[in-house]
Amino acid sequence: MPSGGGKPLDRSIVEGPLARAVWMLAWPTMLQNLIGGLQGVVDHALVGHFVGYAGNAAIGVAIQIFIVVIVFVISVFSGMGVLVARFAGANDPDKVNRTVYQAFLAAVALWGLLLAPLGWVLAPSLLGVVNAAPAVRVEALPFLRIMFVGSLGMLLFFMVSGALRAAGDARTPLRLGILLTVLNIACNVAFITGLGPLPRLGTAGAAVGTAVAGIVVSGIAGYLLLSGRLPVTWHRGMSWRPDWGIIRELFRFGLPTGVQGIAMNIAGVLLLRFIGSLAQSAEAQAAYAVGYTELFSFITWTSVGLMSAAATVGGQNLGAGRPERAVHGVHVAAGLGLGLAAAIGVLFLTIPRSLLGLFGMTDPVVVGLGAQLLAFLSVSGLFVTVALTYTGGLQGTGDTRSPLYISIVSQIVVPLGLCTVFQATRGLRPADIWTAILLGHITRCALSVGRFRQGKWRGIKVEMEPA
Repeated sequence: MPSGGGKPLDRSIVEGPLARAVWMLAWPTMLQNLIGGLQGVVDHALVGHFVGYAGNAAIGVAIQIFIVVIVFVISVFSGMGVLVARFAGANDPDKVNRTVYQAFLAAVALWGLLLAPLGWVLAPSLLGVVNAAPAVRVEALPFLRIMFVGSLGMLLFFMVSGALRAAGDARTPLRLGILLTVLNIACNVAFITGLGPLPRLGTAGAAVGTAVAGIVVSGIAGYLLLSGRLPVTWHRGMSWRPDWGIIRELFRFGLPTGVQGIAMNIAGVLLLRFIGSLAQSAEAQAAYAVGYTELFSFITWTSVGLMSAAATVGGQNLGAGRPERAVHGVHVAAGLGLGLAAAIGVLFLTIPRSLLGLFGMTDPVVVGLGAQLLAFLSVSGLFVTVALTYTGGLQGTGDTRSPLYISIVSQIVVPLGLCTVFQATRGLRPADIWTAILLGHITRCALSVGRFRQGKWRGIKVEMEPA
């Protein structure tokens, strides 16, 4: 195996000024997420104009289902991030490289054996679970099937990006992310609209463009790993044989995060089911797809960048034997998140109709429901950003189980329980669902902060056999 002959690991995360370390890790990921989010904006805008709001609802519903399934594979990368951050903090590049390579092997196997074949077969049944309207289902089925089969490139991009961020390099993932977004937008415009000799695929064209762009960028990322220019390095001729000791650790730390993601997204799917039961279900699903999936993502994208920074700072400093720096790093990340969420929330309150109009939303009912949802989300964003940064602190230090339990309570029990009660007692209204979302976010914030402050993550150990 390689002995870490690539770019040296960045020691400023465990030795330099902490606020600067958090920001240098966070801003490239935040910018990458914001730029990457343009893909969804373009998809929804084009589909809204060429197909109509049924196409917008189809993408929102299909993506929610896709995330529920794919998050199991991505959980391997969460475990990888815990190990890479810990080994980078201990200045052990050999273990960093071995961990990332084994995560790659595991992800390819899971995609080929489970994700692609089962996703194709089960896609119709999954759409039935969310009560998708007939017009929405027609648009969503080919989109969802293509996303499952063509997801390998996206998975490998997530893997390389997560590994490099955990090792302290947040700028290379930014460059790869910008390239991915540019290719995505170009391919999606071409396939959605039928540019030149290409067929006009409508909603399905967004999935085709995503698959093509992902394969191209993941190939470039693989070349960079083999080039020796990154803090994570592979070499030609590495064995395809799995190292079960590393893979066990990947799943020990990663599976709770994967189950957490599944639980949260199943809750999202079930929430779509409640939305689908409303009198104006297609309009409400379109408002949710744009308001929550796209516009609210401007808060979650930035917060996920801060969560990643908190995880890296927490994991590396714990690996270096400096847990108090981990605590301070999470506090810094949460403060930055609150400022950004407040600024975006003001836009939700002051210009909601203009924001919705960017996605071709002109139907009066859809616009009214969307503006109402954005008012609730302007408050939710404050709690979500704090919850995510403290979740990053927990996960980065190896406590991946607590966020799972917190998510079950805050993302399933609270919002779905409230919707069930409202539906059974007086009939469900859109504002009831938006209220349930807000209360779930408040609960998640309170539990995440409380658990991190208990400090039990300080004693978590990582076990790994020598090469």
